[in-house]
Amino acid sequence: MAKRALITGITGQDGSYLAEFLLEKGYEVYGLVRRTSTVNFSRIEHIQDKLTLISGDMLDGTSLVNALRECRPHEVYNLAAQSFVPSSWAQPVFTGEVTALGVTRILDAIRMVDPAIRFYQASSSEIFGKVREVPQNENTPFYPRSPYGVAKVYGHWITVNYRESYGLHATCGILFNHGSPRRGLEFVERKVAHGVARIKLGLSNELRLGNLDARRDWGFAGDYVRAMWLMLQQDEPDDYVIASGETHSVRELCEIAFDYVGLDWRDYVVQDERFMRPAEVDLLVGDASKARRVLGWEPEVSFEELVHMMIDHDLKALSEGKRLK
Repeated sequence: MAKRALITGITGQDGSYLAEFLLEKGYEVYGLVRRTSTVNFSRIEHIQDKLTLISGDMLDGTSLVNALRECRPHEVYNLAAQSFVPSSWAQPVFTGEVTALGVTRILDAIRMVDPAIRFYQASSSEIFGKVREVPQNENTPFYPRSPYGVAKVYGHWITVNYRESYGLHATCGILFNHGSPRRGLEFVERKVAHGVARIKLGLSNELRLGNLDARRDWGFAGDYVRAMWLMLQQDEPDDYVIASGETHSVRELCEIAFDYVGLDWRDYVVQDERFMRPAEVDLLVGDASKARRVLGWEPEVSFEELVHMMIDHDLKALSEGKRLK
């Protein structure tokens, strides 16, 4: 009998790649979606006929119970969140309701409906924030620097708490930054790739960014969803850092991106105070040695390959007159 998986946040970047991956593994894949007029299905439209979408909301515990009863999943991947860090200062309460308390709601639904369900919680490198050590691993103390990071800390610890309190197979993946052509344009790696494509095609003449010195550990989303699945195949639940182990500044990102299309980034990039964070996270770089050792996981796409992939996608789409989101 085919395994069944429920993905919250299935319309997002990670949700779409994970859905593809699980379908290839022979799963029946269900996706939780809010019934609103603004839901964007573009990332999953190529596989939508193979998915079963269920109505539900991370703000409504009853809807989560009903969703679990409807699809009876063997695995639940909780990827739903208000995930854009700058927006978490503008919407701190909403971010907490979805990104923090939403985790409690779905864990409690699992506890009531079927405690045998295996649960994956999408933790984030933003929980490390003002880092206490370099690189960061599973034992590094948390010091979040945004409402989003604080909410993710709550989501992480409530998952651990339910695992230890109720014996749930509940695992946290502490994923460092990961992008793709499906990443939203508001995220800096995609903003840069999209901006470079527009400038190369003569559609724009500048790219406005915030802190160029912020350093991040970037990988490819397709590699990282494979790690999520591997975590839930283990006999015992645990927490894992997923990262490339390399760090790159936003300035380096710009250099590589503009160089790829034969341009000098210094001629086009403008620093704009509007894109500076109230409390900056200066350096994030992960130590994924535990994931390599226990899960046998390795990233396959390099940072430069990721940047080139995003630029190639946007050059093609913009040349064909497509409107990107």
